[in-house]
Amino acid sequence: MHLGACWAADRGKRIAAATVDHGLRDGSAIEAVAAGRAAAALGLDHAVLRWDGAGIGNLMDRARRARMRMLAEWASTRGLAAIALGHTRDDLAETLLMRLARGAGIDGLAAMDARRKANGVLWLRPLLDFGRQELRDWLRQIGAGWIDDPTNEDPRFERARIRAAMAELRLDPAILALSAAHLSQARDALDAGLAPILGTAQARLGSLQLDGDLFAALPAEQRRRLILKAVAWLTGADYPPRRSGTDHALRELAEGRRVTLDGAVLDPGPRLLIHREPMAATRGELTGEIWDNRWQINGLQPSDRVQALGELASEFDWRNAGLTHLEAQALPAVIRDGRPYCPAILPRDGLVARPIRAKIDLGESRLGIEPRP
Repeated sequence: MHLGACWAADRGKRIAAATVDHGLRDGSAIEAVAAGRAAAALGLDHAVLRWDGAGIGNLMDRARRARMRMLAEWASTRGLAAIALGHTRDDLAETLLMRLARGAGIDGLAAMDARRKANGVLWLRPLLDFGRQELRDWLRQIGAGWIDDPTNEDPRFERARIRAAMAELRLDPAILALSAAHLSQARDALDAGLAPILGTAQARLGSLQLDGDLFAALPAEQRRRLILKAVAWLTGADYPPRRSGTDHALRELAEGRRVTLDGAVLDPGPRLLIHREPMAATRGELTGEIWDNRWQINGLQPSDRVQALGELASEFDWRNAGLTHLEAQALPAVIRDGRPYCPAILPRDGLVARPIRAKIDLGESRLGIEPRP
């Protein structure tokens, strides 16, 4: 926050700060108030975003997803162009070891990106080249304080255990971060081999078409990488499909059969069509102006309801838009005063919908953490 304030002051930029209070431990609310006071001293607007923690499954993963969702919505409603996170070189090194312990491959072990788009927002990590101690030393120099998250010392949590093991084994975070950077370069080299087929890609209203013959001629590993990239581009998911599911999808495509994979439909042919699964789209959520992590809808009114078009597709000319019926069913529908609108096909009454990812983003799609057996 202090670094951001200095950066903004030098460039005449507007920034704001937000603290996510997950409510998972005593004292978190007090820390959020302290962050607000520090922001006020810097002349920054500050918001506290609270999570109720409801749900089942991995608590830390749910907390992370909720954090991203709430921050994205906060940034969207305030017209902020990006969100800067405070991950350091130490975080990068710890993440490398955590993923290694799960059997991750090259994509999971590669360094986290310094910039990426997710939830309709650009996320920045400007501090990956700096160590945690360097930042603390700088804060001391300017007379600023900080609060250490006690969960980072709690052995119940994986990151805390990894951090303790690194200290005991005297593993240098800078060296581990360097290994992650080298793996990033290897990952990028593998991705470069997909350039010819990516050049044939065509994006249409949130779907993707690829040259089917070029796809069939690729080595098996490159076909797998391409499918994972395409699904990540389509859904914006943080994690790739399970290895078993991906292998099944590749076998079905080789036999010329349509198949679904983690919310995407893969339809083989001379042009391999990859689009959103209609049933998965029915679970789409609205975050600010972003629906289903795929569409930005402008012109919404507070009373509007957004859902998958589904069977309402019959009321719109999806054929003239060049779509299949399944593609059309996964488009966003806006229900206003009981009347359905499909701004992706027919913008009207101030409603406009556009995909948040363009063709150019396909080459930048990351495969995420792997594998999930």
